[in-house]
Amino acid sequence: MTPAARLSAAIELIATIDAQRIPAAKALKEWGTAHRYAGSGDRAAISGLIWDVLRRQSSAAWLMEDDSARARVIGMLKLERGMDVATIAALCDGGRFAPDALTATEEAALASRSLKDAPAPVAGDYPEWLDPYLAKVFGEDRAAEATAMASRAPLDLRVNTLKGKREKMLPRLHHLGAKETPWSPLGLRIELGADARNPGIHAEEDFIKGAIEVQDEGSQLAALLSAAKPGEQVIDLCAGAGGKTLALAAMMQGKGRLIATDSDKRQLVPIHERLSRAGVHNCDVRTPRGEEEVLSDIKASADLVLIDAPCTGTGTWRRNPDAKWRMRPGALEVRLKDQAEVLERAAPLVKGGGRIAYITCSVLSEENGEQVKAFIARHPEFAVQPPEQTASVLWDKAETFAEAALQSAEGWLMTPRRTGTDGFFVSILKRQASS
Repeated sequence: MTPAARLSAAIELIATIDAQRIPAAKALKEWGTAHRYAGSGDRAAISGLIWDVLRRQSSAAWLMEDDSARARVIGMLKLERGMDVATIAALCDGGRFAPDALTATEEAALASRSLKDAPAPVAGDYPEWLDPYLAKVFGEDRAAEATAMASRAPLDLRVNTLKGKREKMLPRLHHLGAKETPWSPLGLRIELGADARNPGIHAEEDFIKGAIEVQDEGSQLAALLSAAKPGEQVIDLCAGAGGKTLALAAMMQGKGRLIATDSDKRQLVPIHERLSRAGVHNCDVRTPRGEEEVLSDIKASADLVLIDAPCTGTGTWRRNPDAKWRMRPGALEVRLKDQAEVLERAAPLVKGGGRIAYITCSVLSEENGEQVKAFIARHPEFAVQPPEQTASVLWDKAETFAEAALQSAEGWLMTPRRTGTDGFFVSILKRQASS
């Protein structure tokens, strides 16, 4: 397919997503099934266009003064892809399989309009109802922070130190363009262009042998900030597919007791294979069965309980750009209740001197600092470990990390704009030692 034909396909797909109100991934899959002549490069390029439109759909519509699928695709080409009017006009020339030629109105909008006077939700491409929530966290920087959350994320990998070291893994993945991550001493990063296909990491020998795992650098840092140590008793209370469980296991060097569980047993399905591939032998996966409490034998004995809390996922918008447009206010209320419940479940598991690592992939203060303050009010036997002390586990990067991330009395907030990671909040809550 020509670039112009790919653009036509993208306009058609955006119109379908609008009309049928279906997730972009589903629309792309159905389109690929119906257009088998399109090669993998075509599908990757069209997918890139779709995700970029969803990232920039509000600002693109503002730029073009038109909310149609065509207008948003064309506006995105200027805002996200940096194309000038002549380049866009060459793609939209009305030729065979190409979009119709630009109208005079469209050319004028592309040439003269900008986002200079756009309101923050438009400039930052997020739902208007979220504006007061983001303003509470970022103030006048909220549009810039949200714009960074709309950018395409790189592919980050974590080196499994049970099986290898980063310095040895780096040259083995040189063919993929892998480089060291800025903060995590375990991370490798592969930058992806607008039309790039995701590299076949799952087919790499080092992935198959468990030496590397896909994990955003922010998630790696969240695990590192928990400071899990060899010989400790550690519980991953919301383990899901096991990304942070694997990171904890490597930090523990296979020594101590690691327990992984999740209230939704379906989320745990992949964890067994991943633990086996990673060479983890000290992890006990506890799958819920009915109303049975799977942690009934753990009473105030855990050194660390890690909570990867259920949240709105606002910190992962750059990976799930359509999720932000489907988010509704009621979702926040549900998540706040879920978070409070999992914190209550964690509290009695922690021994005197032990700690809870409370983590979200959200940037909203209601889910982060305010949730922590409410927990401390209910449980005065816990106190927030000073964030600067928490960051000391990053060794030589601690000082520069402290300058980049947002620090509050309750913990650290990482964002794409500040740390180049997904948005993650981390708070370490320490229980006072028994007298």
